[in-house]
Amino acid sequence: MLHLRLIVPADATDEVVHLLETTVGTTHLAVLTGAARSPVGDVILCDVAREAGDELIGELRDLGIDKSGSITVENMDLTLSAHADRAEEEAPGEGADAVLWEELTEVTHEESTFSVTYLAFLTVATMLAACGVMLDNAILIVGAMAVGPEFGPLAGISTALVQRAPRLVWRSLWALIGGFAIAMVLTVGFAWLMDSFGLFTRSMVEGDRPNTAFIWKPDWMSFVVAFLAGIAGTLSLTSAKSGALIGVAISVTTVPAAANAAVAFSYTDYTQTVGSVQQLLANLGGIIVAGTLTLLAQKVLWSAHLRRTRPV
Repeated sequence: MLHLRLIVPADATDEVVHLLETTVGTTHLAVLTGAARSPVGDVILCDVAREAGDELIGELRDLGIDKSGSITVENMDLTLSAHADRAEEEAPGEGADAVLWEELTEVTHEESTFSVTYLAFLTVATMLAACGVMLDNAILIVGAMAVGPEFGPLAGISTALVQRAPRLVWRSLWALIGGFAIAMVLTVGFAWLMDSFGLFTRSMVEGDRPNTAFIWKPDWMSFVVAFLAGIAGTLSLTSAKSGALIGVAISVTTVPAAANAAVAFSYTDYTQTVGSVQQLLANLGGIIVAGTLTLLAQKVLWSAHLRRTRPV
């Protein structure tokens, strides 16, 4: 279930209440007349089944409530109510299959912001992966993968492509490309610093690395794994099952490939640098393609389901 808190101008309250009362899947409707002060208006509370939420939010936006008042949506982890159970039964489809496009757009917009925090996480993750590469330590590689925040911009690109939002596409691309470029440059400097301290050596790069040599040797399996991870990651976002994102993060070689490219470049091993960049691009491309196709499939299938279940 979703909980909606609306601030509505007094002259639009009756229209909004009528919409909520006639929307299948809504319950627990409450109207607090004159309770809002900024902006001035009435406060309307209700709960709605997740599978009916996206259409309802769209209709509220069509009424201009997001401009004249506000629309706040919260996920409810536990609701003990026979009315709520009935609302979920009446709403078409399953909540886990429904996509809240407004929520997805907002989440990916925030995760795609090129901020100091985002860059710090990506840089630290790349430097951790550099240590893992030099030590041939798979545990450090996995840890660096989990720290990397790059799935946000990747999901942002897929969402923007499906929603036809070019500004979000460019915003996400800047966060992705700019973030990796700066993180890799800083990691080159980090590698030179570690070399000056005697902690990194050329032999560590050029020697046998049975646990991490795959990073700079891309093949079609790299794309396949990234594609599958992109599907899983997108489903975890749209179904609000964020726990799956950890599995996605540690199954693709994005941050480690960027780290290996930076370290190899610092030692003028351009063969490894090129191979690592190809690995990075294969993984990024696989995730974007998979995420976009998954969202398109969800959109088409859900629209078809609504057409079948909507009364004539």
